[in-house]
Amino acid sequence: MIERYTLPEMGRVWSEAHKYELWCKVETIVLEAHAAAGTVPADAVEPVRNAVAPTPEAVAAVEAVTQHDVIAFLTAWADNTTPRDAAAWVHYGMTSSDLLDTALALQLVEASDLLLARLDDLVGSLRDHALTHRATLRVGRTHGVHAEPDVWGHRVADFAFAMARSRDRLRRAREAVAVAKISGAVGSYSNIDPAIEQHVAAALGLRAADVATQVVIRDGISEWVSALAVVATLCEAIALEVRHGQRTEVRELEEPFGSGQKGSSAMPHKRNPILCERICGLARIVRAQVVPVLEGIPLWHERDISHSSVERIAFPDAAIGTDYLLHLTARLVNGLVVNVERMRSNLDATGGLIYSSAVLLELVESGLSREDAYGLTQGAAMETWRSGVPFRETLRKHAADAGQTLDEARLDDVCRPERYLERLAGVFDRVAALS
Repeated sequence: MIERYTLPEMGRVWSEAHKYELWCKVETIVLEAHAAAGTVPADAVEPVRNAVAPTPEAVAAVEAVTQHDVIAFLTAWADNTTPRDAAAWVHYGMTSSDLLDTALALQLVEASDLLLARLDDLVGSLRDHALTHRATLRVGRTHGVHAEPDVWGHRVADFAFAMARSRDRLRRAREAVAVAKISGAVGSYSNIDPAIEQHVAAALGLRAADVATQVVIRDGISEWVSALAVVATLCEAIALEVRHGQRTEVRELEEPFGSGQKGSSAMPHKRNPILCERICGLARIVRAQVVPVLEGIPLWHERDISHSSVERIAFPDAAIGTDYLLHLTARLVNGLVVNVERMRSNLDATGGLIYSSAVLLELVESGLSREDAYGLTQGAAMETWRSGVPFRETLRKHAADAGQTLDEARLDDVCRPERYLERLAGVFDRVAALS
């Protein structure tokens, strides 16, 4: 991910320098386990433990010759080991993927924990915003067209629960990727005792793979990237709602606009939803990582490296992108401007058409068949669409033409927006319980 969209903590998780720190950590714990088991000389441990991690530049210089990243790392690290002979016991019995997959698990766990903290904060912000606006009347829209009265807090509650489920989904995916694999060239423990793997996994806060070939099969990693894609897409859903609400013709919502901010180089009046549009755009980048990572599940026999080049790009981009999206979405929610008066004004914009469902049911209760009630109501509604005459007036006219008498007092009651919302209390009780 480019620097523009990389926040410092998540950027460090995926930096080359941190990757080599984790490689040193894994290799050192393996060496310590071997020494404890008597497999390697005990005096090899301390020099290796004290050797500083090689710099990315040092590894790159060796890799330019070897064309092998792990060998380059081991060589550069050995150069930092005193006495150098101790480094001969590093990587004992291991294959490259023992190191790569185990260290990758640590990176994925670290990234997950940063994302989960952001998700906790965002769920809390959405919850609080929903509760603040539990009585803020607005029109609900389906297909972009006015449908029935609603409250803004109800819409936000949907986002809050969806984001909470996504947080839980990521927690499960975190467990799916927290796997250590130290079992050798084809996963058969031919040159390494399974007890070493168990020791290393426990020391790193991971669990040992149930089974592996040369690599851990990529179903768990695919689940993790997919969980991030869902989070990113929910951020987009929130941003898209605000973008629609910020259109000049709607003007119900507005993303934060800071002092000194400029909306257009040509039109000084513009206050464009650039924050929301950035969220919608970057969500595509996160989603784009899912299929390439899934395609790393089928590999040739015990392993090939067709997944390797993909993962070098996909994992950092998915994690860094999701991290930035959560940061932007929290900023959006916490700074969102809600135009309560405009919401109420738009509620009345169609001359009462939004009460057609209640009118239909009232006519059925008065004794009309559903077909006749629907025809009368729709006929009046279509005239209101064409003429702009308020719905109650066209309804009276169509009822009179059909020989029907309307109970005006009952219609006064059913054509209240509050009537549509009387059963939402349970929803907001559940919202309030979100943690």
